[in-house]
Amino acid sequence: MEHVRDVSALPKAHLHLHFTGSMRPATLLELADKYGVRLPDALTGAEPPKLRATDERGWFRFQRLYDAARSCLRAPEDIQRLVREAAEEDVKDGSGWLEIQVDPTSYAPLLGGLIPALEIILDAVDSASRETGLGMRVVVAANRMKHPLDARTLARLAVRYADRGVVGFGLSNDERRGMARDFDRAFAIAREGGLLAAPHGGELSGPASVRDCLDDLHARRIGHGVRAAEDARLLRRLAERGVTCEVCPASNVALGVYEKPEDVPLRVLYDAGVPMALGADDPLLFGSRLAAQYELVRRHHGFGDPELAELARQSIRASTAPPDTQEKLLSGVDTWLAS
Repeated sequence: MEHVRDVSALPKAHLHLHFTGSMRPATLLELADKYGVRLPDALTGAEPPKLRATDERGWFRFQRLYDAARSCLRAPEDIQRLVREAAEEDVKDGSGWLEIQVDPTSYAPLLGGLIPALEIILDAVDSASRETGLGMRVVVAANRMKHPLDARTLARLAVRYADRGVVGFGLSNDERRGMARDFDRAFAIAREGGLLAAPHGGELSGPASVRDCLDDLHARRIGHGVRAAEDARLLRRLAERGVTCEVCPASNVALGVYEKPEDVPLRVLYDAGVPMALGADDPLLFGSRLAAQYELVRRHHGFGDPELAELARQSIRASTAPPDTQEKLLSGVDTWLAS
């Protein structure tokens, strides 16, 4: 009988985790009680909410739940708690490096403005990293539902804090709204400042949105990217360029992009040589964290331990972790596989 190793013990990097969505459900309930926030019923049950965001109404409902959760983060200590707990969860799941994604404009009104909000977040990341031993950095993400000038402001701010822990620049929210090319200047500012380009694409929209991320934003990583599986030429391009897709299988199913876990085209991307970094996306809303993504791939896609180890290596190589950190994690992967 084949030896099945514990995926929680597999060293890995976590490159697709949204800030509010990383919150523990119990923490959300405590903060809502603290501030007298009446949460939607979908956020107070024992099970994750039923979601389907493939139409505008469904996406709007998803955003309403997200906004309700975000409204419970009102003070620096709330931010510190969220980041520390996200780090603790990642360590428990075998992560040795976490790049958490955040749009600081969402928190600015309650935290004294845009600059104070980002500084509070970066201070929390620094503290949580020291307390847990987890390498942590921040990807600042613009919202494609807002004006591209807002994205340029965020890009300049992100570059300004590159020496304080900001490593990348993203573009999130409904990719069916707002053309990627509208944000090309913001991404140019970020790239010129040394930040990695990691926009969302190829989740709610098809392969064209992935191509737009490559052509217009010069992406080095793609948030999701799974719809690239529908275009063989695009798959070859991603593989040849070594562009990593941050694949979040549980959220793909929860949002209705695919009906069942086995429908997510992980094997198509893997066999095409496209690098992947499995991510949890928004555990608060989707109900599963990082190690569960590896377990899903094992159970529903037949990935053996050598292939899971290779996925972990791909996540580490796609990270912005320093060379010595990458070497340590890669060595840990080898040790896990030899155990």
